[in-house]
Formats: sequence, C-alpha cells, structure tokens
Amino acid sequence: MKQIESSLIHRVIPPALEKPGPPYPTMVLLHGRGTDENDLLGLTPYFDERLLFISVRAPHPFSFGGGYAWYEVLQVGAPEPNQFAESYERLSSFLNDIRKEYPVDPSRLYFFGFSMGTVMAYAITLTRPDVISAVVAHSGYVPEDSGLSFRLGDLDRVSFFIAHGLHDPVIPVSFARRAQEILRRTHAHLTYQEYPIGHTVSEQSVQNIVGWLTQKIDAKEG
Repeated sequence: MKQIESSLIHRVIPPALEKPGPPYPTMVLLHGRGTDENDLLGLTPYFDERLLFISVRAPHPFSFGGGYAWYEVLQVGAPEPNQFAESYERLSSFLNDIRKEYPVDPSRLYFFGFSMGTVMAYAITLTRPDVISAVVAHSGYVPEDSGLSFRLGDLDRVSFFIAHGLHDPVIPVSFARRAQEILRRTHAHLTYQEYPIGHTVSEQSVQNIVGWLTQKIDAKEG
C-alpha cells in the first residue's frame, strides 16, 4: 500500500486479513507525549485482523527527552492553546486526506488514543462526530477549555470506550470520570472501565478493548 504525503508523518499497517477486501475498517493510532508513530504499533497484533492501521506522529518535537507531542502541557487539563489549535487543524486535515487516499471504510473509522492522543481523539470526535464512529480513549481527558464547539447533541452514532488507571499519577482518574459524566448526558454509546494500573495500558484493558471493537466491526458486516 503506497503511503501518501500528508501534513502529518505516519505509518500504515495493512490488514493481516485482506478478505473480504477494501474498503477496510480503519484504526487511527494517536500516541502520547514524548513518543512517536511507532509507540502504539506493538498493540496491533492483538486487534482484529481485518483492521487497517494508520499510526500518526504528533507535529511538535518534545523538548524534554525526545519524541513528539501534540501540545505543550501548561497544567493537567490545560493544553497550550496555539500548539493545540495547530495539532487539531492538522489532524482534522489528515483525516480528510486518508479518507481520500487510503482504502478506508468511512463508516468504520476508529480512534485509539493514549494520554494526550486521547485528548486529540476527543477534540476531533466531539467536533466532527460524522467522521469517527468509535473512540478508544485510554488515559486521557476531554479538552473542555480548548475553545472548540462540541457537537454533543450529534453523538448518537458514535461509540466510546473510556479506559483509565485508578493509580494514574500523570492524568488522575477523576478526568476519566469527568469524561464519563459528559458523555452520559449525550446519546453516545458509552463503555467505561477503570483498571488497577498507572499511566499505561494493561493486558486486561487491551483485551477488553479488542473484544469491544471486534463487536463493532462484526455489527457493520452483519
């Protein structure tokens, strides 16, 4: 699969099982701070073999320790507004690019976000709910003070799996509970799970997410 030039550097992993053929259900992977587009690829073998994966590099170099970031953290829950706005616009354009250039099934386009990657997944999905059909929001938060206009009344076709560690020292679990509170007021389909972990994924969280997403894929093919 030929990789397109785009505003964001990314890697593409074709489906391990290419039947019944394109267009494919597609998962866009959004990494956390200080890593890159390779960080979440180790999870892909656990997911459904029908998935096309597109793993995206955040646009801003991370000054402390290398890697990349979607924005500078002013404090937990408060992204630096200029970097955040740039990342939002570039990621939004990127989604337009991949839907045109890759064999993406637009009705089965999913996000897997971790940490600030989850923040970006929320930002896009809550403002463009017509584009994303399901979101895995792991260890992040809803950017409520970002200045974006959320379309909370238009989430009836969007599913969310919120996963968070009870002992997360970076983004406390209270932020996940706040996201749950926001989404429960909408018509979104919501699954919420807390795990006895820190700021990381676990075998149990991945297993739960994999099963949840496979059900979404099967429901579209049924």
